[in-house]
Amino acid sequence: MKNLEMDVCASNIIHPEAVNKAKESLPSDDLIFNLADFFKTFGDSTRIKIICALMETELCICDLANVINTSQSAVSHQLRVLRQSRLVKYRKEGKTVYYSLDDDHIKLLISQGLDHLLHK
Repeated sequence: MKNLEMDVCASNIIHPEAVNKAKESLPSDDLIFNLADFFKTFGDSTRIKIICALMETELCICDLANVINTSQSAVSHQLRVLRQSRLVKYRKEGKTVYYSLDDDHIKLLISQGLDHLLHK
């Protein structure tokens, strides 16, 4: 019962200075929508495994399927989602397509998330 009480304002007093400061710092609705959509991409464990594997080195679909122990078809589907969110990029070498993280921000996001989960 105590936890529920913390989520309700007992005094019902508005603090205008704090409210205005928070409102002014909010990104636009479009940007918030895009950010929420971006973070939804991280809501799938297969995609997280792919990202973690690519944090170490670039890999082709065959390699990724082997690393995360799933089918090439499943990896290909998830890579499409990751490409659309600009989390991974690819390069072709002959008939082989190698995937890597799009930039260092992705590695930082995952590292920060892991640090947060491991922090006690």
